[in-house]
Amino acid sequence: QVQLVESGGGLVQAGGSLRLSCATSGRPFSNYRMGWFRQAPGKEREFVAATDGSESSTYYADSVKGRFTMSGDNAKNTVYLQMNSLKPDDTAVYYCAAGRVASTRTTGARNYAYWGQGTQVTVSS
Repeated sequence: QVQLVESGGGLVQAGGSLRLSCATSGRPFSNYRMGWFRQAPGKEREFVAATDGSESSTYYADSVKGRFTMSGDNAKNTVYLQMNSLKPDDTAVYYCAAGRVASTRTTGARNYAYWGQGTQVTVSS
């Protein structure tokens, strides 16, 4: 069983930055790939980014590529999502997820077994 707790959400103006954190109950990446997803009102949950701890294998959705950076710190049992140049379309509840997925390019939410409670990100125009 993996427990995930997100934090760091909030209200920010367009063009601003936020860093989300996901505290895990164990060392991230040791047995799972870690992902970030988001869900806006009335929309399906969508993939944002995933990593196995290697920068070269970290994979991003096209909509956030070049603006968001996912990273992890095994010593702190925490993964992060640094979000820069935020846009109103980035407004959503952001979820941290863990799963025994075959690849960081596995973008379907159903492939991830463990989820945090989510943290709200609101970007004003």
